[in-house]
Amino acid sequence: QEDNPPRSREARSLGSGFFISKDGLVVTNNHVVEGATTIQIVMSDGRELDAELVGVDAPTDLAVVKVKQPGPYPYVQFGVSKDIRKGDWVVALGNPFGLGGTATAGILSADGRELGAGSPYTDFLQIDAPINRGNSGGPTFDLKGNVIGVNSQILSPSGGSVGIGFAIPAELAKEVTDTLIKNGRVSRGWL
Repeated sequence: QEDNPPRSREARSLGSGFFISKDGLVVTNNHVVEGATTIQIVMSDGRELDAELVGVDAPTDLAVVKVKQPGPYPYVQFGVSKDIRKGDWVVALGNPFGLGGTATAGILSADGRELGAGSPYTDFLQIDAPINRGNSGGPTFDLKGNVIGVNSQILSPSGGSVGIGFAIPAELAKEVTDTLIKNGRVSRGWL
C-alpha cells in the first residue's frame, strides 16, 4: 500500500565449505557467497564464526573466505584428482538442506566434463555420490582423505539429486584458491 514505507528484506543462503589452513581460510563456491553482506560459518559443534571474503572467481565458481576469530582450525589438503580412476569410490561432504556434516558415497563416473558455455575454465569431475542443495562448496574426498574436488553443480530435472553431480577438480581448485589468497582475484588473458 502507498501509505506503508518500503520494508527491507533479508535473505539467507546456505552452502558448504572446508578449511584449507589452520588460520581459518575456507574454500567454497562463488554462488554460495555471491552478493553476501554477512558471512557466517557454522561449525559442527554449533559455534557460529564470522568470516570475511578474501576473493571470488565467478568463471570457476570458487571463493575463499577467512574466519575472523583466531585459530587454529582443523583443515584438509587438496589431493590430485588425476590419481583416481573412473569407478573409484569418492565421498562428498556437505550441508544438504541445512543437515550439516552429511557424507554421501559414490564413484567417479567420468572426468573432463564440459558443462556448456557457462563454465569455460572447468573440466568437471562427474560423481554419482548424491549432491543436493546445500552441498555446494563442500569437499569431495578420495578414500585416502584427500580433497579431489569441490562440489559445485547437479544435473537434475527435479532440483534434487538424481546421481549426476559435478565437482571442480582439486588441481584447478588449488590453483585458483592460491591465486585468490595471494591477489584477491584471478586475472586471465583473452584472445
